Amino acid sequence: MSESMTGAEFKKQLRAGTPKLGLFLNSHSPTVAEQLAHSGYDWLLVDTQHGPMGTESLSGMLAGVGNGGAKSMVRVGGYSDRPGIQQSLDMGADGVLVPYINTADEARTAVSCCRYPTAGTRSVYFPQRSMNKGGLLGYAGAANDNVMVALQVETADCIKNIDAIADVPGVDMLFLGQNDLCMSMGLYEKYKFPEMYTSPELGEATTELIAAAKKRNIILGLFLFGTSRVSEFLDKGFRFISVGNDLHHILTQAGAYVKDVEAIVQEKAWVRRPSALI
Repeated sequence: MSESMTGAEFKKQLRAGTPKLGLFLNSHSPTVAEQLAHSGYDWLLVDTQHGPMGTESLSGMLAGVGNGGAKSMVRVGGYSDRPGIQQSLDMGADGVLVPYINTADEARTAVSCCRYPTAGTRSVYFPQRSMNKGGLLGYAGAANDNVMVALQVETADCIKNIDAIADVPGVDMLFLGQNDLCMSMGLYEKYKFPEMYTSPELGEATTELIAAAKKRNIILGLFLFGTSRVSEFLDKGFRFISVGNDLHHILTQAGAYVKDVEAIVQEKAWVRRPSALI
């Protein structure tokens, strides 16, 4: 992907059906972020909702992602996290993912924080990283078109209100969070892991989400652990797909090395220690 691609062009390609694959970043490491930005992924998302990064490390991570040429997103604390949304965008993020949206009013608040007046209530300030290339007017004048506003669909109430949420002007993406949605719907209690992910209840909720997004030409996003279901969800119309996070990548790759070493030294009395994956 060209570093010169604007956010508007990125969104246009997604709406036209071009897949964009990426990864969540949960370590607070600018070095890891920069290396992964050179790995071939289209985008990287810094997860401040669940990761330990503060604003200073977030700033370094966004700079690293930008240096590698990938598009950058930040998952903020929620629709009421105006400071987190403001800081993320001012530090150069190409968009934000707002979790735990339940109602259209919450969606409107999230969109408003991301857009400059008169479309929203984002505060203008110069100089900062987001404006380094285009200057104040060059950035701010096009920001409402370029910034990606993604809302996370991860509760039963969100599915209940999905049409009203999707009708909110300025919503670019609806991002399915299967883990929390399954919990919200009580599927972890009803099914044995991992059967909830292929349950008819989750399937019906996903179908409702897809219908609402397609009717309004809203981009569909999704978090997956691994690649086994990527093709399935591409066929369903999801185009912005995560295949895990940086820590999961580290664990699985390290696990592969440990498995190899275990086979090599099996006659040398070496036994692997238990890991987070087994």
